[in-house]
Amino acid sequence: MSGLVVRGVGVGLTDDLRPGDLAVGTEVTDGRTAISCPSAPLLAGELRRDGLPVRVGRIVTVDHPVGPGDQRTLAAGGAIAADLESAALLGGVGDRPAIVVRAIGHPPEPPSGRPISRNRAAAEAAALASLRLAAPALARWSAACGPRRVLLAAPRSFCAGVERAIEIVELALDRYGPPVYVRKQIVHNAHVVARLERLGAIFVAELSEIPPGATVVFSAHGVSPDVRRDAAERAYRTVDATCPLVAKVHAEARRFAADGFAVALIGHAGHEEVEGTLGEAPSAMTLIETAADVAGLRPADPGKVAYLMQTTLAADDAAGVAAAIKDRFPAARGPGSDDICYATTNRQAAVLAIAAKSDVVLVVGSGNSSNSVRLVETAERAGTPAYLVDGPEDIELGWLAGTSTIGLTAGASAPPAMVDQIVTALAGLGQVDTHEVAVATESIQFGLPKELRRHGHAAAPERADRDLPAVAARAAAG
Repeated sequence: MSGLVVRGVGVGLTDDLRPGDLAVGTEVTDGRTAISCPSAPLLAGELRRDGLPVRVGRIVTVDHPVGPGDQRTLAAGGAIAADLESAALLGGVGDRPAIVVRAIGHPPEPPSGRPISRNRAAAEAAALASLRLAAPALARWSAACGPRRVLLAAPRSFCAGVERAIEIVELALDRYGPPVYVRKQIVHNAHVVARLERLGAIFVAELSEIPPGATVVFSAHGVSPDVRRDAAERAYRTVDATCPLVAKVHAEARRFAADGFAVALIGHAGHEEVEGTLGEAPSAMTLIETAADVAGLRPADPGKVAYLMQTTLAADDAAGVAAAIKDRFPAARGPGSDDICYATTNRQAAVLAIAAKSDVVLVVGSGNSSNSVRLVETAERAGTPAYLVDGPEDIELGWLAGTSTIGLTAGASAPPAMVDQIVTALAGLGQVDTHEVAVATESIQFGLPKELRRHGHAAAPERADRDLPAVAARAAAG
């Protein structure tokens, strides 16, 4: 399927647009009809990676040169740029993919009778230069156009521990009022953090950044006893959002250490969950990242070795390291039940199910999300190219060229709404048929901490983006 590209020079309507900037239309309207261009975020991301300044928003088509008064009126209606013909050109596009790019070439028309200034000529030259530089990205957009099937892994997106952690911050804001301080990111996702910041949460790296007497939430990844003691000494009101499954690993670490075991923690150095767990018994615990690290274990009693795991590891990798520990220390004891959480295991099984049927797999999640990165690795081990994306703008169009089936999943800390946005953006490249591939159904829920259970509370605000994605309701069983 070929796509329609409309490009040319336009008038900037907002003060932050400069000559040569590119406006990519999410919608084009002539005031009577509106035509959506849902692939705009995909092209915008491509243009930004090429180093071009881009704004995304509504483009309005007018029937006369834009004057200063028009500029204010059109901008007040939400438009970022204006032109004379895009709406007419898209009017007959039908089901074909379409995209509109306008390079800002001049300010609104000057009062009648005034000559065009040298500055306007320079602005138009800058616009034409930007359009030339945009050509490769537009070619990649055209090459990516076509109908596709999208396989949605299930389960995907938020797990019970993440839902609980986000709700704890929302309820703390509701009960105590902003600001509420959160040590580290509540969960590893940029969109979640940005949304909670808008509600009044302040994220800090260390407790020393927080004023005395403030309300402090500990993140879902857990903290060490030293952090808890520090918070108590500073007289903070603390609310613990540690995932109950992480808290279980902490309890196992304390129990093994109290019984005299040398404890090997299988995990990734620097991860907040690992740092918190190691802090439970620092003199008894050793971090083991790979099977090769097992050779460095020097327990006082080889017969009293135990191992635990970070909850967000790739199951196969962790099992390999655990096997190496047991090979060297046959009496080594593991956790009473799996440390890798159910959500991690389920999402890895689901991504394997879609990877086998996909040309490429997209994993929604932030780069510091361990469970999301493990999903990419799981798909790649299955032989399918896989990429981690925070949202539609991170998707490189070259990944999509020549593909007919795309696998789509999301890490346990990624909002379901981002999956919806990506499906919508892909539909801007051509017809998309979604099919859900389910390997498990999750119904587990975790209770709130006592600080928030003790008092009644109103419904937390702005929770729509935590609902199940709309595409899940529409998808047929795969």
